[in-house]
Amino acid sequence: MPIRRTRSVTPRTPDTLRSPLLTLALAGAVICGGVLIFVRFAHWAGAHPVPAVLLALLALPVLYTLFRAMPRVRELRRAARAGMAPPAEETITDPDPAPQILLHAPTDARDGLTAVLPPPVPDFAALDPDGFEAAVAELCERDGCREVEVVGGAGDLGADVLATAPDGRRVVVQCKQYGPDNKVGSQDLQRFGGTCWTVHGAQLAAVVTTSEFTAPALEYAETCGIRCVDGASLAAWAEGAGPAPWGPAMVDTA
Repeated sequence: MPIRRTRSVTPRTPDTLRSPLLTLALAGAVICGGVLIFVRFAHWAGAHPVPAVLLALLALPVLYTLFRAMPRVRELRRAARAGMAPPAEETITDPDPAPQILLHAPTDARDGLTAVLPPPVPDFAALDPDGFEAAVAELCERDGCREVEVVGGAGDLGADVLATAPDGRRVVVQCKQYGPDNKVGSQDLQRFGGTCWTVHGAQLAAVVTTSEFTAPALEYAETCGIRCVDGASLAAWAEGAGPAPWGPAMVDTA
């Protein structure tokens, strides 16, 4: 919004008209005097060239200083046109600042408790593998993670989702979309544990599945510090009833 400016105009008086006339007369007198001095100096210089050159060199700095001190012609013209009126009073009125529009709601660092997703909660088992990874990434972003990236695919070396947790830790997630009769075994955890820390630099590693974990897989995960999110924990996380993987330690059940 442009700045509103308020100006007050002062009427001209005879005193304000007299000043520019005096200024112009003084300037004219100075110019005429300068011309006469230059003519006399030219005649004298013709008869005394060497002293004239030295005097000219000495006079240049003085003339330059006087020239800089003289009012400019444009300023004199403006003063004459304005009648040397005092500067108009100018008031800059700042309007009330426009309300700021937030494109994105600020994300605060949560302690693992989530906000409830708008219904309905997606059916993770019904998604295709890419859709499941994208849904887990959306949950991470919803609950405060930054720099969320889906990297699953051939050659992913066990990492499907990369993110930065609200407390700054690097999160590496592997997604296992298994049916209810196919549990995540210890070999799955061992392959992930061999790359999440050394290759991906994880500070928090988690395996998220729509199924369950075998008892040996849970034991290995507890030894290596890998968080295990089974189907029930995933549903609770999505509904806001359970913690995110970077929240309080979850109770693992066989």
